[in-house]
Amino acid sequence: MAEEKRLSKNKYSERKQKQREMLAAFLYDVAKLTISGTGIGGLSPLITGDEMNVYNDIFMFLGAVVSFIFASMANNILNPKLKS
Repeated sequence: MAEEKRLSKNKYSERKQKQREMLAAFLYDVAKLTISGTGIGGLSPLITGDEMNVYNDIFMFLGAVVSFIFASMANNILNPKLKS
């Protein structure tokens, strides 16, 4: 009986770890998509021949900030703080 409880706890912890890894991978992917999308959107005047204005710079800066936030969230999920 005690062996079954130990195994079920082990399976539960493995499942939780897998969920954490999948959520972190999702957030890393969102960060990559965000930085790619804002980079392309912010630099689009170079492709179309228009001039760069302040909105493009703001767009790229905010994209980098949001991307950093998503990557930090993913890192915090993968490396939880250990309680001492």
